[in-house]
Amino acid sequence: MLRLDNKVAIVTGCGSTGEGWGNGQAIAVLLARQGARVFGTDLNAAALENTKKIIRDEGGTMEGMIGNATDANHVKEMVDACMARYGRIDILINNVGRSEPGGPVEMDEDTWDEQMDVNVKSAYLTCKHVLPIMESQGTGAVVNVSSIAGLRYVGKPQVAYAAGKAALMQLTRTTAVIYAPKGIRLNCVVPGLMFTPLVSRLADKYAKGDFEGFVAHRHKQVPMGHMGDAWDIANAVLFLASDESKYITAQEIIVDGGITAATR
Repeated sequence: MLRLDNKVAIVTGCGSTGEGWGNGQAIAVLLARQGARVFGTDLNAAALENTKKIIRDEGGTMEGMIGNATDANHVKEMVDACMARYGRIDILINNVGRSEPGGPVEMDEDTWDEQMDVNVKSAYLTCKHVLPIMESQGTGAVVNVSSIAGLRYVGKPQVAYAAGKAALMQLTRTTAVIYAPKGIRLNCVVPGLMFTPLVSRLADKYAKGDFEGFVAHRHKQVPMGHMGDAWDIANAVLFLASDESKYITAQEIIVDGGITAATR
């Protein structure tokens, strides 16, 4: 079950340097553990190398490169490098994303544009270059990592992030319908409040650095009583990337401990 032997997976935002597992790192490692050959990218060289070392130390296969998934030239270089190394691309995981605080009045235009780039344009660019390859192969699976912020207001004033993640889900649905006759599936994993190294940075942005208070508040927001972790996201991504989900496309799997069902 859920094996990915002989498959090649691109994972953007695959690195992590903080204490604990980031979503992208857990995704890359889990796909490798299930037999995939991974090609990862990250802005941070140390984060990228950390993930690569984990996978290789476990006997898995991973190559990668430093770069920005919002840069069209880099994305093309990434796809070309993956093809040169492995000769095919079966799975694309768009994991990059970032949240900045503010409503339309408080947020400057440059921040808005940057948020749209990292949360939506990055997936557009990777799909632009990867989908033709998958079409030539007659098969492929794309999994985009969105957020419940694209479905609900979850207590943080992050209008650009919320708009970007909502747009990512609609980009996924629409593209999935277009490519369904071509043997290519596109779906979203939609994380809720997750306990990853990113939480410390969010506490600085949204809680004036009160990490403990911010964490406690997030735990209380979830009906299950606690945040999830990166492996909860990775397991959902694995399912949607695998052949066991071969009849699922244009859908979202919400991984949130029940928070969206408990809010309106």
